[in-house]
Amino acid sequence: MKTICLYFEIHQPVHLKRYRFFEIGTDHYYYDDYENERAITETAQKSYIPALTAMLEMTKMYGKQFKVAFSLSGVAIELLEVYAPEVLDLLQQLAESGCVEFLAEPYSHGLSSLTNEEVFIEETKRQCKKIKELFGQTPKVMRNSSLIYSDEIGSVAGRMGFKGMIAEGAKHILGWKSPHFVYHCAMDPNVKLLLRDYKLSDDISLRFSNSSWNEYPLFADKYADWIASLPEDEQVVNIFMELCALGIFQPLSSNILEFLKALPAVAKQRGITFATPSEIIGKTKSVSAMDVPYPVSWNDEERDTSCWLGNGMQREAFNKLYQEADRILACKDRRIKQDWDRIQASNNFRYMTTKPASVGMFRGFYESPYDAFTNYMNILGDFIKRVQDLFPVEVESDELNALYTTIHNQGKELAVKDNEISRLRARLEKYEPAPDVADPVKKVVEDTKKGAEAPAAKKAEPAKKPAAKKAEPAKKAPAKKAASKK
Repeated sequence: MKTICLYFEIHQPVHLKRYRFFEIGTDHYYYDDYENERAITETAQKSYIPALTAMLEMTKMYGKQFKVAFSLSGVAIELLEVYAPEVLDLLQQLAESGCVEFLAEPYSHGLSSLTNEEVFIEETKRQCKKIKELFGQTPKVMRNSSLIYSDEIGSVAGRMGFKGMIAEGAKHILGWKSPHFVYHCAMDPNVKLLLRDYKLSDDISLRFSNSSWNEYPLFADKYADWIASLPEDEQVVNIFMELCALGIFQPLSSNILEFLKALPAVAKQRGITFATPSEIIGKTKSVSAMDVPYPVSWNDEERDTSCWLGNGMQREAFNKLYQEADRILACKDRRIKQDWDRIQASNNFRYMTTKPASVGMFRGFYESPYDAFTNYMNILGDFIKRVQDLFPVEVESDELNALYTTIHNQGKELAVKDNEISRLRARLEKYEPAPDVADPVKKVVEDTKKGAEAPAAKKAEPAKKPAAKKAEPAKKAPAKKAASKK
């Protein structure tokens, strides 16, 4: 029986404003609020809300027969909380249906996995905490920004406790192999891999409304037939795309949502089921290791990282940004941490690419990649100045590492002490303390209990007896003085 694993990415960058060189040191706000509100609101109205509403209807129509997975970047969640909270409401309703799984990813949707393991781990944990707060799920499977994956990244995910990752089924890593099997990380066999079928995914996200495409128009039964006709032993079909493909890349007028709604019914007729990533990983054995020595992604024809780090400008900005990573890890300034998340977003490096793109390249308000580089470096210059004001350049990396380690260890120690205090308090409530215990806290508890048990009349007696004893010497004193005078 073949299984469809359907997954959608939800990410929107925080757009930077036009920032000029002479503003460095004077203006610490880097964002275009008007563009951010316009972009997220338009995307929500045209794509997110209609698509999620359709999926909510599908969970009611098909029940557990329909399954889907999502991952949300932390910066996208922040934008949705401010400008489009109804999107989060729909996602929470989907979470309650039991048909949805939420995945882990770096909070910033950045490129930290390519250069700094500590930053990568820290922001992934932060995103998992946010997902738990919003949707009540602790992610078990991870997807990196734009499906960036390598053997080393897979091993880091394994050390964080994830059971699997989803990645791109790129030709140059698969070779003769098929993406329709479960594989595992070459450096950690406990981390299973689900590889995206980019052809079947792009048929929906890129080609669905293209009238010049030889398969146009694409109907749900035709699409299900393609999956059913795959070789019998190829059981897992991973269809991954951005959620904005439904409504933005493919307009609602193309009937893309009607296609999606019909898919579970026609799939069932052909014996095809839906499952979430963790369900597939839990019940399907890996067929072999997948060697990925160099990072792959789902971007561009090359399926690598060249769209972000392919030219000198991008690498210069990337290196300059992550030189401050150790200082950021030691920093507790909320505003700096928030700016760090936003300027890390991979979109900022994408705007600087000089690669020719087969699909229209969006650059925001930038006129060219050089314009994007100049604006970003101006902002980065001010950001670095603020960071170095907190941690001067004279502070060596070893000192910063020691400081960060100290802060990290202190946090662990405090957590252990809190647990110990809670444990002792529980024991105090459960057991009667021994009378010879010298602990002052226990003694207070013991005295309080004894005081509560004693009758009111008996409590007053000790107060009377000392008063009587003190009165006797007072009467005898005058008699001795009188005798001495005689």
